[in-house]
Amino acid sequence: MPDSIRVQKILWETDDVFTLTLDMSSHKNPSGFKFAPGQFNMVYAFGIGESAISISSDPAQTGTLRHTIQRIGVVTDALSQLRRGDVVGIRGPFGTGWPMDTLKGRDILIVAGGIGLAPLRSVIYHVLRHRSDFGRLIILYGARTPLNLLFRVELEQWSKQPGVEVLTTVDKGDSTWKGNISVVTKLLGSAKLNLENTIALVCGPELMMKYGAVDIERHGVKSGQIFLSMERNMKCGVGLCGHCQFGPLFVCKDGPVFPYTRVRDFLEKKEL
Repeated sequence: MPDSIRVQKILWETDDVFTLTLDMSSHKNPSGFKFAPGQFNMVYAFGIGESAISISSDPAQTGTLRHTIQRIGVVTDALSQLRRGDVVGIRGPFGTGWPMDTLKGRDILIVAGGIGLAPLRSVIYHVLRHRSDFGRLIILYGARTPLNLLFRVELEQWSKQPGVEVLTTVDKGDSTWKGNISVVTKLLGSAKLNLENTIALVCGPELMMKYGAVDIERHGVKSGQIFLSMERNMKCGVGLCGHCQFGPLFVCKDGPVFPYTRVRDFLEKKEL
């Protein structure tokens, strides 16, 4: 059953993406709600339905919970119309997170496309909060246009942190854009990678991840050091309904984060 949580605020990141901030003091067990970077919740718009949404919060901040949501359907449209004080339902957290223990002592390469930066935001928060536990942090982020870039203020702030490199690109620039125009994996040639010590975390459109992982491997990062966050239409969140089946796997339960070596063969199959 979902827990009823009050909305603290909604911040529009782009024309169709917003961040829903929830007041966790209204949770039945506010101090006991913990999540790992990369996990998701089922977010319920009462009377409409629920949708699987990744958590984009700092895991260390327990007072609020944030979900960055793209408005693309009935449920997400209903969530976008909520106001401060309104109530949503939350079930979770569900799924496997990013391999944070494996990342310790390693350089971290984040490759994100579009809304795919949201599931990686909590990793960035965690790494910056525990800076001495990790090596360099390289963030490569691409979007369709400059106006589609998420967390632009934070991207600028992250780029100023010691040991952090942030490179952005867009598919199509405008008169104000002075940066890169290319697919995000083209930025790999500009990133300074210590290949033996690098773990790559990738999230974005599935086609981008499919070919992005190949490009990352081509640049020298071993396939066993690449992790992807998959997306499917999830209904139950616990591997019972079968909506998110991906080959022999269930994205909600076995994922959404997978080692690339575990899903590589399935990515080659159309409409799987």
